[in-house]
This record gives sequence, C-alpha cells and structure tokens, in this order.
Amino acid sequence: MEKLSIENLLRRPEMGAFLGMVFVAVFFTIFGGVLFISPQGAASWLNVAANLGIIAIPIGFLMIAGELDISIGAMVPAASMCIGILCGHYGLPTALGIVITLGFGVLIGLINGIIVIRTAVPSLIVTMGTLFAVTGLVLFLSIVLTNTTSVTMTAAPWAKVIFGSFVNHTFQVIVFWWLGLTALYFWFLHLSPWGNWLFGLGGDKVSARNAGIPTDKLTVALFVLSSVSAAFVGMCQTILFNSAQVSAGQSYIFNSIISVVVGGVLLTGGFGSVIGIFFGTITFAIVNQGIYFTSFDRNLSSLIIGVMLLIAVLTNNTFREMALRIPLKKKGA
Repeated sequence: MEKLSIENLLRRPEMGAFLGMVFVAVFFTIFGGVLFISPQGAASWLNVAANLGIIAIPIGFLMIAGELDISIGAMVPAASMCIGILCGHYGLPTALGIVITLGFGVLIGLINGIIVIRTAVPSLIVTMGTLFAVTGLVLFLSIVLTNTTSVTMTAAPWAKVIFGSFVNHTFQVIVFWWLGLTALYFWFLHLSPWGNWLFGLGGDKVSARNAGIPTDKLTVALFVLSSVSAAFVGMCQTILFNSAQVSAGQSYIFNSIISVVVGGVLLTGGFGSVIGIFFGTITFAIVNQGIYFTSFDRNLSSLIIGVMLLIAVLTNNTFREMALRIPLKKKGA
C-alpha cells in the first residue's frame, strides 16, 4: 500500500482539484456571507453539481480513455422531450416512458461508439455530428407530434419520489443519485481491474489491445454510459419540473468538460480520478452559483466565473508539475 506522505499526496490527480475547491468555497463564503453556506445556499450549488456531476464522471472516463463526447448537449433535452412527449402528451405509463427514454440513450451511445471504432474518425467529430443530428431530430419530431417545442407531464407518484422530488424542500433527490453513482464509479476506476483497462486505453491504445484489453468493447461501453447518463439527467429534470423544452441542456457540453479538466483529468488521456472530477464539479457549481450571493455586479458574472475557474485549473496544473519534479521514494525509505 502506498505510504502516506506530502510527496504522495501531491502526486494525486485530485489534490489540485481539492485545493481549488477550497479556494473558491472560502472566497464565496467571505463575500457571500452566511447565506452561502446555509442549507438553502448549499442546495443551490449542490443541486447544480449533482445534475452536472452525473454526466461529468462518464465524460471524464472518456477523456481518460482518450475520447470525447459532446453529443450530451443534445441528449439531455432529447431525453427530457422523449419522456415528456410519451408520458405527458400521449399518456403512456411513466415506467414505460423511463425505459424508452433510457433505451434511446443506449442507442445513441452505441451509434457513437460503433462509428468511432469502425471508422477511426476522431470522437469529437463523430459526436459533433450526433449532436446536430439528435438536436434536429428532436426539434422535428416535437413539432410534428405535438406542434410545440415544449410539453408538460405529471409523473407517477413513485417516479416523482425516486427521480424528481425535493428532500426537506431544499435538496433535489438527484443529489443522492450523484453521491451513490460517484461511489460506484470510484470502485470501478480505482478498485476494480476494469479501471486499469481504462487507464491503459488512454495511455496507449495499441499496447492495450496487444495486452488483451477489449479496447473496442470498452470504448463502446463508455459512449453508452455517457449517453445514458445524459438521458438520465434530462429525464429527472422533466419529472422534477413537470415540463420539458427542446432548447434545454446545451450548456452541459462545456460545463462538464470544464469540471473534468478542473478535476485534474488530462486532455491527452491516461490520467485522472473520480474524486478529482467530484471536486472539480463542486468547484464549478460553487463558482457558477456563488456570484448570486455576493454584492458584485451581475454583469460581471461571466468574467468572475472565467477568472475563478482559470485560477482553479492553474492551481491543479501547478501541483501536478510540482509532483512530477519530486523524485519517487523507494519503499522502506
């Protein structure tokens, strides 16, 4: 087992993300006051972090593997409209709507993954095509089927409790889904043998294939996970707010990538951690929502968000470079 030391902590990919999170949390606690850390204030950024975090970790897995999926920007509203139209407009049972919606996520993930492994076209280009295709398809079908770009629905009581309710009238229930999935993903990446396959895939795909790792199946599975995660978030939002819109969800493309990068995942692949992405997601959510608790001019919100996130990323990179300059200690030293 790795010996606990300052040097070893600095080498951890989540160390910079943790310090960045602490920095922005302290900053907005000072300028936002007690309300920022009150249950209502914490809920404002935890709810954002939960919706984003469920998508960010699968995106982080893809980036560790050397791939990228930007079609999530279309999958969130597509899934939202899918269950909204099926259950709200046509009155199908909520359970059937959930199965079809998540099944649609599986289908898009399979399409992305199969095209990537069969054509060797960069995943950025493939998923960009899927992004526009799904967006256009959802808009077209929404107009044809409902003659509108927004629908309303009322989910079954059991679905409302499980997927779209507020705990203590404050925290969205999806926060608990996020925490549970984060624990599961941590086990997958850091404790199971499949995690080593993922790092191997991002380090050198050819060597990983030669070592017997099923790189093609793993790649397709990662795209399916990413797409289904986005579909799950879109579905939960419709059940929570009793409505769906075609235009919702595009911000998840950049927000998830920013959270992953702030969390210490390298764009070149082969390096990252679930805890780092978890911290990075919280950092982004705090910066995104913290401005509304301060007395700063709201017109400066984008500027402040950009500067704070840049500081967080630079902190992460600084600690990574420091760790690389520290020589490894031999066991027993």
